[in-house]
Order: sequence, then structure tokens, then C-alpha cells
Amino acid sequence: MARSNNSFIKKQKADRKAKKKKEKLENRLEKKRHETSGKLEDMIAYVDEFGNISDTPPEPPEDKDKKKKNSGSAPTD
Repeated sequence: MARSNNSFIKKQKADRKAKKKKEKLENRLEKKRHETSGKLEDMIAYVDEFGNISDTPPEPPEDKDKKKKNSGSAPTD
């Protein structure tokens, strides 16, 4: 008198598949709502000498020649 559980298992699989499909659709719509500009300037990140990531470019390094000239001894008259 006992029937197989095939129909019950099939229904469970169909429910899981439908749930997963619904979640994917919701995720896709959420990504479309929060769309980024896609500009190259927005995607660039800079790394400083300590390894920290930031959005602003680092200050340009000073030339070694300028440092030597500025830190030298005062001229004598």
C-alpha cells in the first residue's frame, strides 16, 4: 500500500529550483539598481609606501637634486 516518495521529492526539487531562480532574479535587479559609472577614474586605486589603498593619488616625490641644493651650507661672501 505504500507509494514511493518520487512525487514528493520531485516537488521539493522543483520548489528549490524555483526559489533559487527567484533569488537570482532579485540579485540581478539589485545590481542594476546600484549600477556604477564604469569610468576608469572611478576604478583606479592608489597604494602608498605603507601599503594602504586610497582613492587620491600620492604626492609627487621631490627630486634628489633639489633636496641637496636646499640643504647645503649657506654661501659665503
